[in-house]
Order: sequence, then C-alpha cells, then structure tokens
Amino acid sequence: QVQLVESGGGLAQPGGSLRLSCAASGNIFSDMGWYRQAPGKERELVATISRGGSTNYADSVKGRFTISRDNDKNTVYLQMNSLKPGDTAIYYCDAKTSSRTYWGQGTQVTVSS
Repeated sequence: QVQLVESGGGLAQPGGSLRLSCAASGNIFSDMGWYRQAPGKERELVATISRGGSTNYADSVKGRFTISRDNDKNTVYLQMNSLKPGDTAIYYCDAKTSSRTYWGQGTQVTVSS
C-alpha cells in the first residue's frame, strides 16, 4: 500500500524559511514533486524532481525554493527560503509510478507577520 506522509509545515514570518519533507513508501517512484493550493485557487505546481535529480520549478519560486530527494529513503524535500505571504497555501507532495500518481494529505504553510 502506497503512503505519502508530509511534515514540516507551519507558520513563518515573511523572509523566513521552512523545510517540508514527504516520506513515501510502498513502491518505487519516478518523478516526485510539490504542489500547493491557496484558498479560492486551483492547485499549482511548485517543483518536481526526477529519480535522477533533474528539477523543474514554477517561476514564482525560482531562486527561493529548492527541491531535493533521497532515493534510499524514498523522501522528497522542499527547502523554502525568503518566504512571502503569497506562499501561504496547503502544500501537497506527489509521487509517480509507471501507472499512476499518488498524493499526500497536505501540510499547511502560513507566511504572516
């Protein structure tokens, strides 16, 4: 059974940092990534990373967020620096196999002074 468990969300001040983790189990995953959904908005891509380490970022987070993964631990990370109020959202990790995409339950990130 596939499980994705996210952690690391919370409250940060503008300009601050948070690190999200997503531990996946139950399969071997190719691409893994992070998405976010703010109130009243659609879910959007934040960053993705392939099993080989190739990365892709939304323009809004380039230079501020860094995605990484540990294949031995089946874990993907999102280091978020220089946070802005506009980064406030529920952050979801996803993990892909050859046949489907799995989602975590989401973790709240709030950026506010």
